[in-house]
Amino acid sequence: MFGFSDETYIDIASGNGGSGCVSFRREKFVPKGGPDGGDGGRGGDVVFVVRDNLRTLGHLKLIRNFRAENGRPGQGARCAGRKGNDVEIPVPPGTVIRNAETGEVIKDLTGCDRFVFLEGGRGGLGNWHFRTAVRQTPRFAQPGEKGQEMRVGLELQIIADIGLVGFPNAGKSSLINLFTNARSKVAGYPFTTKIPVLGVLREGDQDVVIADIPGIIEGASEGAGMGYKFLRHISRTKGLCYMVDLSDDNYLEAYDILSSELAKYSTELAGKKRILIGTKIDEDGTEERFEELCSKYSDMTVLPLSIYRDDLVEAVKHELLKLALADEEEKGSGFTSRPDNDAYYRESDEE
Repeated sequence: MFGFSDETYIDIASGNGGSGCVSFRREKFVPKGGPDGGDGGRGGDVVFVVRDNLRTLGHLKLIRNFRAENGRPGQGARCAGRKGNDVEIPVPPGTVIRNAETGEVIKDLTGCDRFVFLEGGRGGLGNWHFRTAVRQTPRFAQPGEKGQEMRVGLELQIIADIGLVGFPNAGKSSLINLFTNARSKVAGYPFTTKIPVLGVLREGDQDVVIADIPGIIEGASEGAGMGYKFLRHISRTKGLCYMVDLSDDNYLEAYDILSSELAKYSTELAGKKRILIGTKIDEDGTEERFEELCSKYSDMTVLPLSIYRDDLVEAVKHELLKLALADEEEKGSGFTSRPDNDAYYRESDEE
């Protein structure tokens, strides 16, 4: 059983090519048969294989060296050497390959099933290739090419449609557990979620992947709390769902703080489509606080949520679907269902 790991370094090497063969045909009744040395086999490749059943890079923490097999040398009678076996490195969807020294992105494996990263060295030519009219007995052959070696960094960026963003205990785990098959830990103390959790929200034939990211706190850009450790996992999302705990005294500043921290991490991430949810509306005094939240952010879609009220749950579910499937709606996906509004449901004027 492997723990969650979203980054690691590995050393990889493709196989060397096999050497060409120096050989001469020697058979009875065939005097001076001439050169017949075969070519060496090609070295094996380094191949990254994307496996849908993997969700972490933890399996690469134990094995950090991957080397493909060398090609076999050529033989007489023009027999070519065998190609070296490839080495396959299984990785989860969303893996990014980086140069370990510079940090430069070499390849984003999103959408790939199989990617040949390092090719093996070519096999050397046998002495049969070097015969000429004036050089009928070449006593040399070509050596195989060396394979390639490299140290790379692997980084996992979870592929999700919606990312849940909020301070610790804002209700993110309760929401993802309510709508999906995820089982994120829920407790009455901060940082109960210590690793990203994925869940799938299904509505008819539509599937929406939701990512619950461990809580961000003010000062994350300086490393406070868990810092930015997991924010890469919502870099691919179509939209963000900001969650504000209405029972907390900083309910009016929470969204601004979260937006500021995300902007420090990535301007692209801060500019994604978003909705704002005020949680724990069932607690005393939170209704008035929600109205204040709506007034302050009148240009946004603001919704209340209590996991004990079905009408509010359905309204939030609809907005999450609409946020994730906005592109499909524009193309005419047929997603038009809309729950009835209630006193707490608020939508921006732009919509």
